[in-house]
Amino acid sequence: MTQPPQPVEPVRSLPSAESWLDGVPTPTQRLDRFAIAALAFSLPGLIPVGIPLAAVALRRTRRAGVRGRRMAQAALAISGCWVIAIGVAAVLGLYGERQAGIGRSVPIAEVRVLQCFHADLAAETLRMVTIADCGASHSGEAYAKVRAAMTGLSTEQKGTSATQHCATAFQDFVGTPYERSDLDMYYVVLEDQAVADGNVLCMVGGERLVGSMRGAQR
Repeated sequence: MTQPPQPVEPVRSLPSAESWLDGVPTPTQRLDRFAIAALAFSLPGLIPVGIPLAAVALRRTRRAGVRGRRMAQAALAISGCWVIAIGVAAVLGLYGERQAGIGRSVPIAEVRVLQCFHADLAAETLRMVTIADCGASHSGEAYAKVRAAMTGLSTEQKGTSATQHCATAFQDFVGTPYERSDLDMYYVVLEDQAVADGNVLCMVGGERLVGSMRGAQR
């Protein structure tokens, strides 16, 4: 007696191999080289190169199979921080120069001690100077204001008194006696009366002056 055939169970289909890899980067999802370059150039502040590379990387990463969008966005953010930092530094630099008066022409009486300037120091009458950056080339530097009683003195006597006072201050400032220095010394009598903050402006000049002459030992 034959037995009835057993029912055949349907074969269960296995999940596709692709489904196992969902969410796992495949070799086709490569990291965009423009995104890498954008981040590399933006970190040291090479903004003119980093920003265009980041923009190109953002366009390229819109396509499927290309990674690096967040890296490109980070490069743009870093470049933006550099732009802000440079802008702030530039504003502070301009403000500092304005405060110091660099590039401004002023009467000689308004020159402060330790200010450097451009002027024709050999002129018979020195009325105006242009304030300069001491770190750059300049023709003179005010190093002292001394008190010297000039009332009732002749022009020659005023010159002698001013020279003596400025020569003493010269050695204190430069570190070398004026007689042995290769620098030149100048003075301007601001007023005859010896006032508390000084009435004679002492200045040092010479060739190739760069930096303050304080302690220069020249």
